[in-house]
Amino acid sequence: MAVMDDATMAYNNWTEFWDNSIINSDPRTADWLLMHSPWPTLQLTALYLLVVFFGPKIMKNRPAIEARTALALYNIALIALNLYIFSELLIGTTKAGYSYSCQPVVYSTDENEMRIAKALWWYYFSKFIEFLDTIFFILRKKNNQISFLHVYHHASMFCIWWIGIKWVAGGQSFFGAQLNSFIHILMYSYYGLSALGPAVQKYLWWKRYLTKLQLVQFVIGFAHSLQSLYIQCDFPRWMQWALVFYAMSIFSLFMNFYYQAYINSAKKKKANKHVSNGTGRHTKEHNE
Repeated sequence: MAVMDDATMAYNNWTEFWDNSIINSDPRTADWLLMHSPWPTLQLTALYLLVVFFGPKIMKNRPAIEARTALALYNIALIALNLYIFSELLIGTTKAGYSYSCQPVVYSTDENEMRIAKALWWYYFSKFIEFLDTIFFILRKKNNQISFLHVYHHASMFCIWWIGIKWVAGGQSFFGAQLNSFIHILMYSYYGLSALGPAVQKYLWWKRYLTKLQLVQFVIGFAHSLQSLYIQCDFPRWMQWALVFYAMSIFSLFMNFYYQAYINSAKKKKANKHVSNGTGRHTKEHNE
């Protein structure tokens, strides 16, 4: 009986907390697509994870589907969408006189504030569209690309930004979205060119620098959140701390990827080359 009472009390406390949270959410975004409840976002994320798990198994004994035309159109669409988000945030925040150091949320229907809020919603929705990154990998049987970092980043960003749009569709939130959308313009340009095949891929020498730019992005986002906390910016502290810890987790995973993909890989190639050269010399000397 006591267990049931405790469970009922916990449920009532959670319901009260959620109701109060909804009351304090951003009224401007309440009726926007997918924003009335967290369940659609959570369900779509769960469906994405199911596709990640079962997709490679379904494709295992099937031929790869390159879908080059669809992939090219997809990358062009993502370039255009991120360019739109970046430009809307840049223009809207400039006209509204936003500070890059500390910008509280202004829950206003002012033209510029609504422009910023709508651009941030599109940024959130773009994270749902980007689930197709993984689906294309599965169809093309590029399962080595579906790392923990890849899945964690895609699944978490969609959920985190639902929270962002629900409560803080403006203010400090603009900075990370604006920076990330700019990086994504470059990233999907690279993916689009890479999808054209080996004839173009040999000229894409800048992949490593793109990864470095992504790392720099996370460091900047981390520093931005820390300085915001330090100066006690009038922006929800829970959101600032969430951004700090999330940036740390993503940065750690990207650093591991960078080390494995470039530093450790280069070491292995150098070691293999050394062994190969040593074997060659030994064979020559033996034959002589």
